[in-house]
Amino acid sequence: MKPDESPAIAPRIFAIRSESVMLVSDLAMLYGVETKVFNQAIKRNVHRFPSDFAFQLQPEEFAILRSQFATSSSHGGRRYQPWGFTEHGAIMAARILNS
Repeated sequence: MKPDESPAIAPRIFAIRSESVMLVSDLAMLYGVETKVFNQAIKRNVHRFPSDFAFQLQPEEFAILRSQFATSSSHGGRRYQPWGFTEHGAIMAARILNS
């Protein structure tokens, strides 16, 4: 992404479990890191993410979200269900990535 381009955030916020969350891949893109790097940072600091900050989506939850995506990949795929981050979780992730 070019420095003058900013991703629209609102379309990347989903309502899951009565929470407004962003998926890990969207946060990684927003913070300018690879999803793999983002996931590694979170795993090293998992104690900083209680369930009201971040949670792993259930297969049914992710299937519903996937049906809402405009495009899908015909190759590859996820090995694990993605994580969803609430506003507080997104802020904590930013702190971890910047430290």
